[in-house]
Amino acid sequence: MTGTLYGVGLGPGDPDLVTVKAARLIGAADVIAYHSARHGRSIARGVAEPYLREGQIEEQLVYPLTVETTDHPGGYAGAMAEFYEHAAARLAAHLDAGRDVVVLAEGDPLFYGSYMHMHKRLSDRYPTEVVPGITSVSAAAAVLGRPLVEGEEVLTVLPGTLPGEALAEHLARTDSAAVLKLGRTFGKVRDAFEQAGKLDRALYVERATWSEGRSLPLSEVDPESVPYFSLALLPSPLNDGVSSTRPATSAVPAPGEVVVVGTGPAGRPWLTPEAQEALSLADDLVGYKTYLARVPVNPRQQRHASDNQVEAERAAFALDLAKRGRRVAVISSGDPGVFAMATAVLEVATDPQWQDVPVRVLPGLTAAQAVASRVGAPLGHDFCVISLSDRLKPWQVITGRLAAVAAADLVIAIYNPASKTRTWQLAEARDLLLQYRSPATPVVIGRDVGGPEESVRVVPLGELDPSTVDMRCLLVVGSSQTRHLRRADGADVVFTPRTYPG
Repeated sequence: MTGTLYGVGLGPGDPDLVTVKAARLIGAADVIAYHSARHGRSIARGVAEPYLREGQIEEQLVYPLTVETTDHPGGYAGAMAEFYEHAAARLAAHLDAGRDVVVLAEGDPLFYGSYMHMHKRLSDRYPTEVVPGITSVSAAAAVLGRPLVEGEEVLTVLPGTLPGEALAEHLARTDSAAVLKLGRTFGKVRDAFEQAGKLDRALYVERATWSEGRSLPLSEVDPESVPYFSLALLPSPLNDGVSSTRPATSAVPAPGEVVVVGTGPAGRPWLTPEAQEALSLADDLVGYKTYLARVPVNPRQQRHASDNQVEAERAAFALDLAKRGRRVAVISSGDPGVFAMATAVLEVATDPQWQDVPVRVLPGLTAAQAVASRVGAPLGHDFCVISLSDRLKPWQVITGRLAAVAAADLVIAIYNPASKTRTWQLAEARDLLLQYRSPATPVVIGRDVGGPEESVRVVPLGELDPSTVDMRCLLVVGSSQTRHLRRADGADVVFTPRTYPG
C-alpha cells in the first residue's frame, strides 16, 4: 500500500488564508516537501509553519539555479528537468514506503506553481489529491478592493516573462489583466502597459496579504524596488473608481560524490543554506556519532555512525559509497577544514582508486568564531589557531609553535585543550605563555557554545585552572592589546583593537 501524494495550496502568504482542509492535511502528513532557492529560505514552509507538527519528515527541494547561467549540457531547461526528476524520485521513495507526502505550494498548486512538476511525474503512479488555494490574483484584487471582472468581461493572466510585444498585444485586446512574475521583468511589463494605452489604469500589488505588502499605481513604482512576489493588475473597466499526467519515467541516476559538510558548533541554528541543501540531497550521512545525532533523521537516507578516532576509515567508507553512485554527506562539526574531516577525506581520496570520485567541502561556522562572538571581538586583530592535541603531532612541535606565536603577540584560539587522557598539556601551555604574556591577559573559556550546556567564562591567564577545562572547551588567549571590560549588567566584553602600537 503506497502513500498518497497531496499538492496543497497555501494561498497568497497570510497563514490565516490557508484552507481548513490544507491545514488538516499538513498536520497529518508523514512527509512535508517544499521548494526553495539556494539561500535555503522557503516562503511555503513559512506560511505552513503554524500547522506543522513535531517529528514530521521534511524534504527541502533546493533549486540548482534560479536565473543564473549553467554549464549543464541541456542548458537551463535540462538542469531544471534533471532537478525535478531527482526531486520526484526522493518523494517516490517515501510514497513507496507507505508515507503520505504533502507538497507545499504558494497560491494554488496548479497555477504557475512548482508542484505541477511533481504532479506530472508522480500522479499516474500514486494516489494523488490536489487541494486548491487562493491565487495571488484574487488576493491582489481583495487588497485593492477592486473587482477583477464583471458580467461578460474577459480576464487575461500573463507571465511577465513573455516578450514585450506579445504582452502589449494581449493587454490591448483584453478587458482586465493580471501580469505575474515581475521582478526583473518589471521594466518590460510597464512599457507593455504603456504601449497598450492602459498604463493609467494599471495598479501594482506587492506581497498581497503579507504584513509588509504594498500597493500603488504601476506608473509610480521604482523598478529597482520590485520583488518577484508582485504583480500588475488591470481591474474591471466597468468598475473603474491543469491537471496533466504523463507516462512514468525513471529518474536520471545521480552522480556519486562526497560532500564534507560543516554543520557549525550547534547544528541547525548556525547551519548555512548551502550545508542544508547538501544534507537534504544526500543519500547517505557519514560521521562521528555525536555530530551525526545533530542532523534530523530522514528515513529516506542511510546513516553511518562511527567513533571519533577512525577518520581515515570513515573517509574511505564515504568514498566507496560515492564510487558506487551514492550522494554522501560527511558530517563535520564546526568548519570541516579546521582540525576536522575535510583533510582526512582529501588525504584518503589521493589513493588512485578514488581518483574519479568528486569531493566538495562546504564551510561552517568555527568554534573559535562562536566562542569569540559570545564575549565580543577577541579575534579583532591578528590571531592564530593551535590544537593542543599531541595525538597526531609531537608535543615539542606544539610548544615550539606556542612560543613563536606568543612571542609574536598574536591572539591564540586553542582547540582540543584537554581530554580524559590528556590532562597535563594545558598546564604546561599556560606556564609557557606566561613567559611572554602578563598574568592579567584575558582568557575566554567557551564550553558547548550553541549547545544546551553552554557556558562562557573570562579569567586571567595567571588564574587559568586546567582542571575546569575539558575536550568540549575552546580557549581564546588574548594578546598584550586585548581588553576585558565588565558592563553594568555584569556581562563580560572582550575585544582586541584593530590598531597596534607603532
